[in-house]
Amino acid sequence: MMAAGMNSKFAADDGALMLTFAPGETTAEATPIKVAGRVLKPSPVFDTYWRFAAARQEVYLARVEDRPGPWTHDPILLRHRFTNCYRAADRVSQYLISDVSYAGDQAWDEVFFRTIVFKLFNRLSTWQLLSGALGEVRWDEYSFDVYNEVLSCAFQAGEKLYSAAYVMPAPRLSEVRKHSNHLRLIELMMRSSTPQRIQDAATMQDAFAVLRDFPGMGDFLAYQYLIDLNYSAGLDFDEMEFVVPGPGARDGIRKCFGPASAGIEHDIIRYMADQQEEHFDRLGLSFPGLWGRRLQLIDCQNLFCEVDKYARVAHPEVAGLSGRTRIKQTFRRDSAPVTAWFPPKWGINARIGQSAPRIGTKTACRRGQITLEDPLQLQLG
Repeated sequence: MMAAGMNSKFAADDGALMLTFAPGETTAEATPIKVAGRVLKPSPVFDTYWRFAAARQEVYLARVEDRPGPWTHDPILLRHRFTNCYRAADRVSQYLISDVSYAGDQAWDEVFFRTIVFKLFNRLSTWQLLSGALGEVRWDEYSFDVYNEVLSCAFQAGEKLYSAAYVMPAPRLSEVRKHSNHLRLIELMMRSSTPQRIQDAATMQDAFAVLRDFPGMGDFLAYQYLIDLNYSAGLDFDEMEFVVPGPGARDGIRKCFGPASAGIEHDIIRYMADQQEEHFDRLGLSFPGLWGRRLQLIDCQNLFCEVDKYARVAHPEVAGLSGRTRIKQTFRRDSAPVTAWFPPKWGINARIGQSAPRIGTKTACRRGQITLEDPLQLQLG
């Protein structure tokens, strides 16, 4: 089922879902909304946010089910690479959850150590390099000299140690090389009882503050690392408790709401998470969710980053903060199967492969309570 008003030149005969407008085409203005005492007048990018979420999640589900492509006929989604709506569904997060967090010794110190080692480099090949050379990445067997030698040899051989996903600033901890300083940072964390301090934190914001205090750890990285740690069995903070907008999210928020959004970005992200059903319904969108899991604050934050990129092509007339006009990454199909395994405490793994409850279009999926009035099969369109 295509949403009403779809531009016919992009409509597909095979039912593959795409966004409901052509790039550059204007849409009806959304009603002003009130957030943190301010009245915000949404731009056309606001409705694109919800349409993008619905279309991108359908692509993800099609890939999980190994359906033949094309999974969309939207020209921007076809050409460019975008992360999934749910952060935990991305490939690196999936690897972290299944091969780092829940693989190996489940003692909290060891889980914390593995997670931080993995995330400081955020590159699968670096983790596999360390695992292959050491047999197992463990704090109780850690040696700076051994780890540093493995990483230094790879660096000298021209291998990339870091992902381009995040800018990993090097803390100044007496070493020459960036990777050596990051090893010293891990030592500092472990020897200052950071795992226990985070586990003892009363709130997610308190745990964030523990990480934020370390050198080289800004707001964005501290929040992202806490989300990664929280996937494990050792922590159980509610992802709806706390959010930190990153630079890309702030750019997307500015495109959706203009200068009036400055200073209340975290409130806007909460509004999006709290009111998601209302806006999917308003636009006639059937959002499949993540097997009953709603978009959380971290997911709505990430979606603003992705919509910022999408809007560079779809809405070039809407200015953000960065001034960027191009989407750098192009889509290249990965032949590896898309994995779908999530923290067991979420309670959704048993549902994977089943028809997904839809958020919107007579389907409610609110805060863990699922009511399905009109069951829909997983299909594009």
